[in-house]
Amino acid sequence: MSRETRRSLENDGHRTVLWRTEDSVRLQSRTGRDVTALWMDLAVAAMHLPPGVILDGELVVWEQGRLAFERLQQRLARRGSGAAEAARRWPAHYVAFDLVHLGKDLTGWPYERRRAALEALFTDHGLQAPLTLYPSTTDPAVVAGVDGGRDGGAVLQATG
Repeated sequence: MSRETRRSLENDGHRTVLWRTEDSVRLQSRTGRDVTALWMDLAVAAMHLPPGVILDGELVVWEQGRLAFERLQQRLARRGSGAAEAARRWPAHYVAFDLVHLGKDLTGWPYERRRAALEALFTDHGLQAPLTLYPSTTDPAVVAGVDGGRDGGAVLQATG
């Protein structure tokens, strides 16, 4: 990994784009499906974001100190009162790794600049769980120690 790349350490979740509009939040799967109704707990939490924000990240569920992909899958399978019970039992987190819109399109910015803006967004607005920053590093030794050298996570161009 060169100095110009940054790696976001892998989570065991579902890739999701989060839109904060003037009056609502929309969560969309990587296939384009609107999944907001399945994750209303996260949509409510995301109302703390300022309007005009679009985040790229992952939905994850923690259980007993570890990521629990099976619980995430169980939440996806529930509807109605079962979905509400699953949300109470297995709360989800939205782990953001990229800020793509902040009142204007930021995709032309280098990732390093977008990451700094994402970190500032979390700090300036006092954002906390269930909204979380994705771990990110430019140190290949840290990545190798976390994922055993396997290919995982997102590698993004940091400069340029």
